[in-house]
Amino acid sequence: MNSYKHSPQSGTSCLSQRLTQHVKQKGKFYFSTCGCLVWDLFQVQFCNSGTNAIKTSKYNLFTFLPLNLFEQFQRIANAYFLFLLVLQVRETNAHTCLQLLVDDMFDTFNRHRSDNQVNNRKVEVLIDRKLQSMKWMDVQVGDIIKLENNHFVTADLLLLSSSEPLNLVYIETAELDGETNLKVRQALPVTGDLGDDIEKLADFDGKVRCEPPNNRLDRFTGTLTYTGQKYALDNEKILLRGCTLRNTEWCFGLVVFGGPETKLMQNCGKSTFKRTSIDRLMNVLVLCIFGFLAFMCTVLAIGNFFWELNEGSHFTAFLPRQDGNSAAFSAFLTFWSYVIILNTVVPISLYVSVEIIRLGNSFYIDWDRKMYYARSDTPAEARTTTLNEELGQIKYIFSDKTGTLTQNIMTFNKCSINGKCYGDVCDYMGQRIEITQKTERVDFSFNPLADPRFVFHDHSLVEAVKLETPEVHTFFRLLALCHTVMAEEKKEGELFYQAQSPDEGALVTAARNFGFVFRSRTPDSVSIVEMGQQRSYELLAILDFNNVRKRMSVIVRSPEGKLSLYCKGADTIVYERLHQSCSKLMDVTTEHLNEFAGEGLRTLALAYKDLDEDYFTQWKQRHHEASTALDDRESKLDQLYEEIENDLLLLGATAIEDKLQDGVPQTIEQLAKADIKIWVLTGDKQETAENIGYACNLLREEMNEVFIISGNSPEDVQAELRSETLAKGVKAITDEVVNGEYGLVISGHSLAYALERSVELEFLRTACMCKSVICCRVTPLQKAQVVELVKKYKQVVTLAIGDGANDVSMIKAAHIGVGISGQEGMQAVLSSDYSFAQFCFLQRLLLVHGRWSYLRMCKFLRYFFYKNFTFTFVHFWYAFFCGFSAQTVYDQWFITLYNLVYTALPVLGMSLFDQDVNDVWSFQHPQLYIPGHLNLYFSKKAFFKCALHSCYSSLVLFFIPYAAMQDTVRGDGKDVADYQSFALLTQTCLLFAVSIQLGLEMSYWTAVNTIFVLGSLVMYFAVTFTMYSNGMFLMLPSAFPFIGTARNSLNQPNIWLTILLTSLLCVLPVVTFRFLLIQLCPTINDKVRQAKATPPPPPRRARIRRTSSRRSGYAFSHAQGYGDLVTSGRFLRRPAVSRSSGFAHTGRTGFSPMGRSAGYSPTGRPQNARVSDVEATSLQMYRTITDPAL
Repeated sequence: MNSYKHSPQSGTSCLSQRLTQHVKQKGKFYFSTCGCLVWDLFQVQFCNSGTNAIKTSKYNLFTFLPLNLFEQFQRIANAYFLFLLVLQVRETNAHTCLQLLVDDMFDTFNRHRSDNQVNNRKVEVLIDRKLQSMKWMDVQVGDIIKLENNHFVTADLLLLSSSEPLNLVYIETAELDGETNLKVRQALPVTGDLGDDIEKLADFDGKVRCEPPNNRLDRFTGTLTYTGQKYALDNEKILLRGCTLRNTEWCFGLVVFGGPETKLMQNCGKSTFKRTSIDRLMNVLVLCIFGFLAFMCTVLAIGNFFWELNEGSHFTAFLPRQDGNSAAFSAFLTFWSYVIILNTVVPISLYVSVEIIRLGNSFYIDWDRKMYYARSDTPAEARTTTLNEELGQIKYIFSDKTGTLTQNIMTFNKCSINGKCYGDVCDYMGQRIEITQKTERVDFSFNPLADPRFVFHDHSLVEAVKLETPEVHTFFRLLALCHTVMAEEKKEGELFYQAQSPDEGALVTAARNFGFVFRSRTPDSVSIVEMGQQRSYELLAILDFNNVRKRMSVIVRSPEGKLSLYCKGADTIVYERLHQSCSKLMDVTTEHLNEFAGEGLRTLALAYKDLDEDYFTQWKQRHHEASTALDDRESKLDQLYEEIENDLLLLGATAIEDKLQDGVPQTIEQLAKADIKIWVLTGDKQETAENIGYACNLLREEMNEVFIISGNSPEDVQAELRSETLAKGVKAITDEVVNGEYGLVISGHSLAYALERSVELEFLRTACMCKSVICCRVTPLQKAQVVELVKKYKQVVTLAIGDGANDVSMIKAAHIGVGISGQEGMQAVLSSDYSFAQFCFLQRLLLVHGRWSYLRMCKFLRYFFYKNFTFTFVHFWYAFFCGFSAQTVYDQWFITLYNLVYTALPVLGMSLFDQDVNDVWSFQHPQLYIPGHLNLYFSKKAFFKCALHSCYSSLVLFFIPYAAMQDTVRGDGKDVADYQSFALLTQTCLLFAVSIQLGLEMSYWTAVNTIFVLGSLVMYFAVTFTMYSNGMFLMLPSAFPFIGTARNSLNQPNIWLTILLTSLLCVLPVVTFRFLLIQLCPTINDKVRQAKATPPPPPRRARIRRTSSRRSGYAFSHAQGYGDLVTSGRFLRRPAVSRSSGFAHTGRTGFSPMGRSAGYSPTGRPQNARVSDVEATSLQMYRTITDPAL
């Protein structure tokens, strides 16, 4: 626990002043981490600097070089290059090594620039009894700061006071959790009295004792001791850094946590050095290559030792040995000489080329217009350049829901009223038609208070409203009264609703547009405009929502004095409380609910009942007694709620669409076809998460079963997991293939037990056998733990995608982190590796850019190892013919230019432009992505195949020219079998062979590739003839000894015949093998490439209508406690401006049926026809018998 003490700015002791010299204090706010109260000033601990500055970069100016070098040397090859650098003392290698630091320097610079922008924001701080502007980074724990409307919250603050009635503030937490709906926070009344009085605020001397810094965004525990009293502090009193102040003129807060100790930064997790699986494989392969290099050098050194003993004595006559140079010492020198000569098996240009390829593929992502979101002017961004090929191997995707899969925007889509379904659009034949952007919308111009953003297409519903159908009027009256929404009207007729949940906002907005406008509320009344008439209902009670009740009710008294209870909730809950007379209507409504649920809509059932005055008076008295009881208060209230919420009369049901982001179902479907498993990790409740799961094709009716894990102990969770995997008949086969498709839904409290060491393997085994997994009510820490669990036990590549600060730890834990940028905030983007604006872009990132990057990198590595192994092995064979003297088989200039000039651009061209299929085919055949999971393009097996191929090619390249030139003479009888001619012939054959091999590797020829390949050959001959010319020899005889070799050798027909024969023998086995492979065992790539015609464009997806066997999804993401807040008056804003009803004509005369409402229907059916065999409700009978004037 942390203890904080804030003392008045006046009257401090000298001892206090001396102590405050150790830390910068404006409010003299002392804190202690000892977990006890602060007894005196000597107990103050200054171990916490309290700074509010943040740092997201891994390095600073002093740590960049040592830390970056430490990370770079995690690549085994870099240690090898350093060793060769010392051995050879070559300046070029040192220069190239520095290129590897450029990317990290660029990334560090960008992160520092971003941090500086945040740290240098301005905020008003109370200093010396006046407000002064200060940078965020200079704010410290204990400061009192002032925030104004639309300002970001500077640090984690204890709310002291605000401009709003009852010290309320409204915040948007999009930066934290991606949710754009406003949330309410309220200061303690004792601090709210401080207001904006600077003198009172300066004299504030409270002490805060609270929990230590942690990453729980939804919880805060602490106490405030002030004026001799102790007050409890919870999350409702705290403003977290990352929130935005909305609709609040000003507020004052006390800094509790700053900088890295804020909950926002605590959720950011630790930045780790991410490496791709190819990098990790390369470390293993480089170790193998080092071992093989040492083996070759040892063999050649031993050969030199025996050669010196047996043959070396014959040369001592004209090459005498120096004193003490024995055969053993010669072998020792030969070993290190061959280490230098044969080091080209892993040239440093390999890693330089890898970085260039990654940089180029990153630019492709940045430049992709198909991943640009014009609405928010947001392009895709590759925030790292080192992980591109990893995008082609993703097996598990961990996704947030709110703001990532959904827009967090609810729209009133359909409804069922008294057995009639509204919301569909039919043609003149009565057939339902698909709703598009061009479909005619309902005209709400008759209602001056209608929300212009509200869209509805079924004209029959507004006609029923205008025709004053009583069931329809009662339906919308319920929606206008039964809620906890707050209305704000700053200008006449301009209403703004502040809803605790977007569901309620959508329902109240629907009622508003259909003529039942919620206008304002007080603690004991609700004012609405019904069809142009201003009416005020007395609010007698709110029976609040909670996760057990799954419903809320209000009891109101109409202006006529009639008592009514209006209830909305989950259909399964409401149905249990209906009157027997509703049985037939319930059956019809259930069909509609199943249809709504089948379309992925979120549903609520609506019901009401009329109350007897005497009974309600008695019930109200018992309710007051229960609400003030000290023991068992909750259960007593629940019993009273159950008592009054029975014998309800069903009105109908609503269907709300939790709008998915564009293309989410199609994206998930495509990724599933690519054998990518998607897990949704969300903080939402189970019903909401399941509903979205069905809406976006994560969960489907065709699945064999969807398992629900909800145990309350480790034993219960383990038992449920075992029962699901065994009793349900799921048999695990190799690689977790199961007989059928299954889904898994697990709640947050059960997940906490499932992640325990004794249960985690059982949970992972069950989850991995399911097609999709949804984890509900999870904390940010649990999100990261789930990712770490999969990484720990599964040898797969993971990707996490999210949009809020609660997703940061998950994004950092995964191999690849993707941030959704846009209106939801940028915290996730700042911690991500890739970012874009819409979830649907993920399929292009993976199936196109990721797969291409992986394919290109694998082709590059296979070819690079082939050409360099072939180049190097020729040296090995030549050693047996040069007395193991470490003589090179090629010209020194060719050795220098081989990787730098002759083969650099062609392989880069292939690695930057090659495509096995285009992007359209990639979407048409998502199965092309599967080889990335299996490492089919590059693995240890592929590497050793490449080494064997190189060994064969090197044998051909050495022995065919050797045999062709042995005892060979020119046409004029002169000898051509000299070392220089042999070197020229061998290197020319090598260059032709590797160029032809490159052509076989390339699937997509462009003008650039062609120029690079042919240009390299032309460059080779141009450079060769130039360096072997008389002029170069005369200028530098020691540097250009091959004078005349090119013109004397390359004009002989047998030389060209040897080049042709050698090249054919090198590529013939490759061509034969590939031909047989395509004919006998074609891969998916082969099948797609053999398709003659371009695949047709994707068919237009019609809206699929289906019924659902599952119960309808419950659309009510409400939070418990808001009923009390409303009735207490704490939820209210300032009194609204005086206003009229807003309608041009009052009374019913303004709604006389005209046009469509006069009885015209596009389907030719009666507008108010009731479903046959449906019993009349009490409302209908009441209208007919009791109150004809209703």
